[in-house]
Amino acid sequence: MAKQLMFDDTARAQLKDGLSQLAEAVKVTLGPTGKNVILHKSWGSPKVTKDGVSVSK
Repeated sequence: MAKQLMFDDTARAQLKDGLSQLAEAVKVTLGPTGKNVILHKSWGSPKVTKDGVSVSK
């Protein structure tokens, strides 16, 4: 895939969309009543975690 360079408003909009998606995935793990998340990769068994850092990777 070729690299795309974006500037100004289009770059800000793309960053905002990406960060919103990340926040939606991580926010369910926050706090004392945070929920578990299952991470599935193409190799190995699924991993159950409540760690927001692991979810964000």
